[in-house]
Amino acid sequence: MNMREIVLDTETTGLNPNSGDRVIEIGCVELINHMPSGETYQQYINPERDMPAESFRIHGLSEAFLSDYPLFAEIVDSFLDFIGDDKLVIHNAGFDIKFLNAELDRLGFSPLPMSQAIDTVQIARSRYPGASASLDDLCRRFGVDNTARTLHGALLDSSLLADVYIDLIGAREPGFDLAARENKFTNDTKSRRERVTRPARPHEPSAVEREQHETLIARIPDSIWTKG
Repeated sequence: MNMREIVLDTETTGLNPNSGDRVIEIGCVELINHMPSGETYQQYINPERDMPAESFRIHGLSEAFLSDYPLFAEIVDSFLDFIGDDKLVIHNAGFDIKFLNAELDRLGFSPLPMSQAIDTVQIARSRYPGASASLDDLCRRFGVDNTARTLHGALLDSSLLADVYIDLIGAREPGFDLAARENKFTNDTKSRRERVTRPARPHEPSAVEREQHETLIARIPDSIWTKG
């Protein structure tokens, strides 16, 4: 039986939904048996309010940009359909669940239970006590390329977290990296085989070179070239 998990991240206008902060982006990556299936969910959301400068510096999503996107009420059904009742893999789950439940509560929906969440911050702190549990630091620890993360983005961060989560719980398939290296070697070898073979350069001596060679031989006593 396949196990389905959803790696989830949100972007918000601030830190506290009880003070009027809202969700402005949701990003999800589907995992089947701990591996990305290729299915994702991403949605920008009009927060119906201004964008504080300090939040804009984090994610780069402006009030003007978001004004063209639907309200949470317009996307809630598609969001809930995508996540279903499956486990939600979230980095600092309390933050995202709190914001999503504030949005759901405004519309009269039941809250997402914390029992549905898997908090990767807690896993990282348990596995590496005293070490930083930030997403960037975990990417560096596991060799996950996060160079595209110049700003926070819900789908990008979910994709990075999916890679981190697989390593964090030790679920990466044995030999996966070796297989990738072998595939690269095979491709490189194939590339070498397919290179154009150029014709050999001519090596026949010219008449002048032949004459110079014979003159040199004549000067050498008992030369091996003169013996039959």
